[in-house]
Amino acid sequence: MFERPQSGERAILVHPVFGKSPDPASLEEFGMLARSAGALELDQSIYSRAKPEPRFLIGQGKIEQLAAQVAALQVELILINHHLSPSQERNIERACKCRVLDRTGLILDIFAQRARSYEGKLQVELAQLKYISTRLVRGWTHLERQKGGIGLRGPGETQLETDRRLLAQRVKHLEKRLVKVRKQRDQGRQARKKNSIPTVALVGYTNAGKSTLFNSLTEADVYQADQLFATLDPTLRKFPLSKYQHIVLADTVGFIQNLPHDLVEAFYATLQETCEADLLLNVVDASSEQRNEQIGHVNEVLKQIGADQCPQLLVYNKIDQTHQMPHIDMGDDNNIKRVWVSALQNQGLTLLLSALQQYFEEQRVRMTLRLPMSEAVLRAELYQQDAVIKETFDPTGVWEMEVLLKPETHERYLSYKFCPDDNKDAQHKADFFAQSE
Repeated sequence: MFERPQSGERAILVHPVFGKSPDPASLEEFGMLARSAGALELDQSIYSRAKPEPRFLIGQGKIEQLAAQVAALQVELILINHHLSPSQERNIERACKCRVLDRTGLILDIFAQRARSYEGKLQVELAQLKYISTRLVRGWTHLERQKGGIGLRGPGETQLETDRRLLAQRVKHLEKRLVKVRKQRDQGRQARKKNSIPTVALVGYTNAGKSTLFNSLTEADVYQADQLFATLDPTLRKFPLSKYQHIVLADTVGFIQNLPHDLVEAFYATLQETCEADLLLNVVDASSEQRNEQIGHVNEVLKQIGADQCPQLLVYNKIDQTHQMPHIDMGDDNNIKRVWVSALQNQGLTLLLSALQQYFEEQRVRMTLRLPMSEAVLRAELYQQDAVIKETFDPTGVWEMEVLLKPETHERYLSYKFCPDDNKDAQHKADFFAQSE
């Protein structure tokens, strides 16, 4: 009977291909995933079939070839670039006498290594428990021979039921904790909305340079490395665009093609920062030949989490590898569509900040207010919202303020709007606003 090893990094990568030619980009990406997890890649194998085989996915003959290869190279782990059912995973393990991990399990292992925050660890554990809930039976194969009639049944079935009950209880416990985390994040978002501080979320394909760009803009110290899913936990930083405009920049987990649905569901609390953002900076690896496909994969995940309606600004990063100069591409509507930068070399960041400043200024209403001294609380709110451009104090006891306000909030200040021919008559003032607005 095969006893599953508890560890091992000597791995062979298996790429099942069904009804089409192999995709070099997918092969390279899976190799990067394996290296990011810490696997020592010994070899790669591509197995082509017209359609998946129910028992082994790649067929009996191919499994025999794989088993011989595993024995010859003393492989400790088989990584398969495809989703496996629990029964397929067990069958391949028995045939090859080697531990097997599919694409979902590999990504979960990377996430478990990267999670640092309390929230991130909760989300990873929840996703792992849901993943292994259908794979518990393979951990009790040593009890399979203890079967029989009445009075002869072994403890295998009882132990499985106990494990499933404990696992279900743990899942419920984690989900309750994550509900509290989501409430805390919602409170933080509501506070930012109340203060009219816009949120900008960095999204994009994994390893596109989001964390490097985040660190360059905010002078933070978020972990960055040339590997997939280097950053998992969300990080938020407030920084000024100008003297009168601040934003909150959010660094989020990177996306990847065929991202398992359970991971998207488990990381909903993290991805909610993306859904609630005022603007998405879609960071693209300008040096990648598959950048257009990667943009498509990112948009698919954004649609899956309900963030596809958020306005986007494309940021093409890593131009130092393409020998391009920093520049801005304008759209047909004369709005900024793309900004070309190098976060690593600090090239083009001034252009990006100017684009952000222009975007948020266009989203605001510019007006001049005259506030009496009795409205000191209202004046303090305007400063708290970073809405004040300049201010002068009238000797008659009135603050004259030039402000930028969000469209949804500017109406509450209309009664203080200043016009040069204001003759202090309340009815005349009301008529003027009715005509001008």
